[in-house]
Amino acid sequence: MTKNNNIKKLSEECQNYAELNGFHLNPDKKIAEQLIKSLTEREKKYGERYCPCRRIKGNKKADEKNICPCVFHKKEIKKQGHCRCFLFVK
Repeated sequence: MTKNNNIKKLSEECQNYAELNGFHLNPDKKIAEQLIKSLTEREKKYGERYCPCRRIKGNKKADEKNICPCVFHKKEIKKQGHCRCFLFVK
């Protein structure tokens, strides 16, 4: 699968995830694509789709909470109207 196909597939996955959970993918297509590209790069580098806005410390167990969608995103969306990296919005 090509890099663009990976990004397209992940974009669709994120869009479906957002819809199922009552929020949206960032409507700014450029920002959303940039964040999704970052997720694919982190997956290639670290073996997981770590959120681009979270620091990875190298401890797999401790970093687990930072895999996108991270454990913080729903609370952030509820409080701020978006997750920290702006991939998901109200």
